Amino acid sequence: MASTPMDLDPPDAPSPANATPSTTLNITRTLGGSLPSTAAVTDVIPSYKPNKVNPFLTIATPSGWKQRINLHELQLFKRSDFKDGRPQPFILSLDYDDPGELLMTSESDETIQIYKVRDGRHDKQLLSKKYGVKQAKFTRHSSSIIYASTKQNDAIRYLTTHDNAFIRYFEGHQDAVTCLAMHPGNDDFISCSKDNTVRLWNAATKNETGVLYLNTPYLAAFDPSGQVFAVGSPTSGTILLYDHRNFEKAPISEFDLVESCSDVITDNLDNGWTKLEFSNDGRSILLGTKGGGHFLLDSFNGSLKAYLMKPEDSGITKRLAPGEKYEMNGGGSPGANLESSGDCCFTTDGRYVVGGTKNGIVVWDTLGQATEKVMAPIHTMEDERPAAVVAMNPRFNFLATADQDLVFWLPDLHA
Repeated sequence: MASTPMDLDPPDAPSPANATPSTTLNITRTLGGSLPSTAAVTDVIPSYKPNKVNPFLTIATPSGWKQRINLHELQLFKRSDFKDGRPQPFILSLDYDDPGELLMTSESDETIQIYKVRDGRHDKQLLSKKYGVKQAKFTRHSSSIIYASTKQNDAIRYLTTHDNAFIRYFEGHQDAVTCLAMHPGNDDFISCSKDNTVRLWNAATKNETGVLYLNTPYLAAFDPSGQVFAVGSPTSGTILLYDHRNFEKAPISEFDLVESCSDVITDNLDNGWTKLEFSNDGRSILLGTKGGGHFLLDSFNGSLKAYLMKPEDSGITKRLAPGEKYEMNGGGSPGANLESSGDCCFTTDGRYVVGGTKNGIVVWDTLGQATEKVMAPIHTMEDERPAAVVAMNPRFNFLATADQDLVFWLPDLHA
């Protein structure tokens, strides 16, 4: 998710880069002297509902002021080009711009769709029929994006959305790109690939600024300070942390999941990894998997904080994990040959993890009690539509999920 450093992240925010773990998650955020503090996510997290609610709803935003959303339009949050009888594509990725005003999807019909969140409407469609599209990400600027190709070659493409014009191509990968991660404060970004390389780029130049040669480095993420980035290698079962300014040196930390987690859980320690993300306070790393749960790790020593167990009847994602082969994904169920940008994420305060299921979402409280380091969800929000892709808005108190349908979840302030 492209973003500039948020107000809740001061310049010397706790981070593995400076070895200063924070001691509390009671985070507040202000946007100026005249605006109130952040509305607590804790107050609204139990009341999230899919968008089939009142025709109009007023929701609290992370700046404290309130926004009136046209939910009659929002529940019809569909592309304007859909026609009866036309096969509905699958949504491969979700990403918000930094102000939280726009939501972007990349889809299996080789299109990019952009939605205006406050207006609750589809804004524009961008076609990429020649090159295909996945892993679409906003840059620091809401009018420019990057995305990975799915055919022709394995280049990453830099596009302006207002005129649908390419700025440049980032060429170098010799196999499919599995992950793109934007720096939280500038135009640097990271790409991972099945060619066993991690490449570092700056959007201002077509040439990479660095290359790491690793075994199956399929996932990457920046910490909230932008000083450290993590690379996940499922085959080796390790997460490597690098100093962004000195990435050519050895990693500053190496976390072995088999060593830290095998006494609690043995599933998906070296396969099926779907998401890598730092919490907003820098203290935790979320490793999503397509198995029975997700791993919550300490970002300073790699120890297992909790295994976030999915409910038994929730079903596991049918999407491919990054780098996974279709033949290993259980056959021909709908969407089984497609990747996603991940079915779990942190909330903006870093306290909760939201996970998708086959019939809605579940929420784990990272500060809650774990039984032998296994943590069950504290909330279950049901919906008839699967949530194979999940993304939390960086500024407003709502989130999006998707499989074929795009669904917005908003807190019901009257609940």
